[in-house]
Amino acid sequence: MAKAGSDSNHLRNACEGESRPGKFTRVLMSRPEHFSLSESVNPLSRNSAPINLPLALTQWEQLSTNFKQVGHQVSLVEPCRGLEKKCFAATQSFAGVDHEGRPFVVPSRTLHRSRRDEVEHFTRWYSRHGYRIVELDLDDEELLEGSGDLLWNYDGESIWAGYGPRSTPAAIDQFAALMGEMGFEVRKLELVDPRFFHLNLCLTPLAPYALLIYPGAFAPETLARIRRHAQTLEISREEALQFVCNGVSVNGYYITPRLTNRLEQILSREGIKPIVVELSEFQKAGGSVASLKILLP
Repeated sequence: MAKAGSDSNHLRNACEGESRPGKFTRVLMSRPEHFSLSESVNPLSRNSAPINLPLALTQWEQLSTNFKQVGHQVSLVEPCRGLEKKCFAATQSFAGVDHEGRPFVVPSRTLHRSRRDEVEHFTRWYSRHGYRIVELDLDDEELLEGSGDLLWNYDGESIWAGYGPRSTPAAIDQFAALMGEMGFEVRKLELVDPRFFHLNLCLTPLAPYALLIYPGAFAPETLARIRRHAQTLEISREEALQFVCNGVSVNGYYITPRLTNRLEQILSREGIKPIVVELSEFQKAGGSVASLKILLP
């Protein structure tokens, strides 16, 4: 059942006719040429299920095609032998464009050291393509996992920032201060279920006034705060574990690995067309649509 703050109709009416800002017209991805599961790095990984690499490549190509079909240009970071999870391109950075129209990127510091070399590879790509690199001054204990935990709201003026299993409160605070200086509001959200270790596994901006969420992933006070800011379209834990919230809403479409009855009802009511893409090989590693890309200006 849809939940909302005290005035959900006002939220809907105020945003009637809005579409996602034109700030984000590309996705950055990395081909899974060296994708494997030699190391379990999250509670959703299944080491007992080996990766079928030819199938993974086919599934990834289909996702890339889907992004092109909905009007997004696909840019690529070269794969690298030894960086087996580099294809999960959301984790290494947070990208945006400031109010003067200048693109910028905040590099991540990941929990797992096996993934930290990926950050350097992505940062070099951004530097070559004219992005301003904004480094945070993080202590060794502080972690920030990019667009796994940092999601632009549909308005393009505010950011949902998850912390708990991966990104740390101090890192989120520093990120929020930086974004505040740039004129962007950051809404901090505490994640409490370790199976939803990234925000993009349990929340996605679906429409100008609405979020698709799994409410059980959040601390009670966080859930109340979310509902004050947006209409929440809520799914079950079972659906969330099928990566239903790990989709991408863009240009009137929702790219998702599963279309449950509940999700189909939500999308139909919101006038959003589903695009279903099979990503079984990547789900073995704990990620799906949103985890395999980062939206770029």
